[in-house]
Amino acid sequence: MQFIPTAIPEVLSIEPRVFQDDRGFFLETYQAQKYAAAGIAQPMVQDNHSGSRQGVLRGLHYQIHNPQGKLVRVVAGEIFDVAVDLRRSSPTFGQWVGVTLSAKNHRQLWIPAGFAHGFYTVSEWAEIVYKVTDYYDPKSERTVMWNDPQIGIRWPLRDGVPPLLSPKDAQGLPLAKADSFD
Repeated sequence: MQFIPTAIPEVLSIEPRVFQDDRGFFLETYQAQKYAAAGIAQPMVQDNHSGSRQGVLRGLHYQIHNPQGKLVRVVAGEIFDVAVDLRRSSPTFGQWVGVTLSAKNHRQLWIPAGFAHGFYTVSEWAEIVYKVTDYYDPKSERTVMWNDPQIGIRWPLRDGVPPLLSPKDAQGLPLAKADSFD
């Protein structure tokens, strides 16, 4: 596996080694010792599986208490996956990084605690599987506005059509008003 720092070094793009032949393929999607050697040593306590149709944007989500690190991968389709640094003491506070994850490229994205996470479904359908380092805590869940001009995420919106949002995501706060981390 290759653990590749992104423009925000704590966020890692992970490229597993894929063994492929005429029967299909095999790859390791998680191996605790290899991840720990790359600096991802927190225990993973929960797996989540999400399905979304094309044009759906989920996020930008985070938990202000019990923050979660997330290890994200796609098992069907393609997404544009985004992490936004919400650590005020960080030199990259308010900056974002985006990576295309797909069932074809088998990439994963490691998003440490202290970041907001969101994704946009590029393909007709996508299924995302992700591990988290802490349990879901609905009382501390927060949402940053997906299109906050201060952050300036360049989402690959299909034909410029606005994304499909949940009511909660449509009410996301701008970074300037959102709870953040020290």
